[in-house]
Amino acid sequence: MQTYDTLTEALNGLKEQGFTRDYNLQPNHLLCTADKGKLSPDQFEIVQVYRFEGMTDPDDEAVLYAIEETNGKRGTLVDAYGAYSDSLSADMVSKLRIKPNP
Repeated sequence: MQTYDTLTEALNGLKEQGFTRDYNLQPNHLLCTADKGKLSPDQFEIVQVYRFEGMTDPDDEAVLYAIEETNGKRGTLVDAYGAYSDSLSADMVSKLRIKPNP
């Protein structure tokens, strides 16, 4: 897996790898900004996860998810640390949980 120093660098690198769609997080699904398509947790997989920590400002902390839909379309979701945990369904929280590498 490629490593990146900044969120912008990671977004650009993933775009070059075909992760061109942009997703927004909703309580029960992801919303694709391009076509307003809704993806339930069983319609996508998280293929890569990157964490970015703000050097001076905790508000700069974010997680970048590289996502592949079951139909092969790919894109990214950027989320602030823990911002989703209270408002999401249990299925979405489980899907977005960062699992340690074995």
